[in-house]
Amino acid sequence: MKYIVVTGGAGFIGSSLIEYLLIKTKKNIISIDNYSTGSKLNHIKNSRVKYLKTHTKNIYKSLKKESKKIDAVFHFAEFSRIAQSFDNLSKCFDSNIEGTCKVINFCLDNKIKIIYSATSASLGNHELDQHLSPYAYTKANNMNLIMNLNEWFGLKYEIIYFYNVYGKRQILSSGMAAVVGIFENCLKKNKPLPVVLPGTQSRRFTHVQDTVKVCYQAYKKNKNRHYSVSSNKHYRIIDLAKLFNNKIKYVPERRGERFESKILKQIRGKKIFNVTSYMSIEKYVKTLKKTIIK
Repeated sequence: MKYIVVTGGAGFIGSSLIEYLLIKTKKNIISIDNYSTGSKLNHIKNSRVKYLKTHTKNIYKSLKKESKKIDAVFHFAEFSRIAQSFDNLSKCFDSNIEGTCKVINFCLDNKIKIIYSATSASLGNHELDQHLSPYAYTKANNMNLIMNLNEWFGLKYEIIYFYNVYGKRQILSSGMAAVVGIFENCLKKNKPLPVVLPGTQSRRFTHVQDTVKVCYQAYKKNKNRHYSVSSNKHYRIIDLAKLFNNKIKYVPERRGERFESKILKQIRGKKIFNVTSYMSIEKYVKTLKKTIIK
């Protein structure tokens, strides 16, 4: 029996991917998660899924018995917030450098394909955006390391660029919530939506189901490619807030934030295959408001 490993499998995107993989494949799935942001509430109850509570730095020990039976590793277990990476530098480096290097080496040693969740935060502005924050820096370096290991040693990979993913099981509170989750939580509690100044900065948003679908398709194609998945429309944060029809309050600017989300056509001479998401943020917010009103 072949296995698929999902690091961060108890998190928002990881749990959605496991749910999708159970439908699309017959393989057993192993989740590795240290539950720093993941939750047992996100567990998908199925006999084909095994959950391991451990750090990615322990991947060799955790998967010793299964190492020769693993088909692919979807690596989602990284520190994933821009502003917070300045205040939690050790956690960011522990996860995104030490943990990820162990995962990459594990894949290389066992000839396993890695599907890596890159970020739009490290794209654009002639590659200068990757230096805006510790988070963007680590993600860009991991992406470059994977590409180099492919050229040097034949490491198989697929790299997916995420654009502000939202949807079922997203984090709604705490410092690790993203903007759509924060706005949704405020709407449910009838609190003003916090819009980071100046409010005219723009972002692209992608529903989690579109995201995991592209992750699965990339895994199946096995082409050593780069994919971005996002809406074909970008939104100013103030305009996103207005979709919720709730009070708004402005909060101070945050370190490391970009003014605009960029979609690039290539990176290091390699084409980026841009996939347009089908679900719209407008429809999501409209449905959410109806649910809350009920």
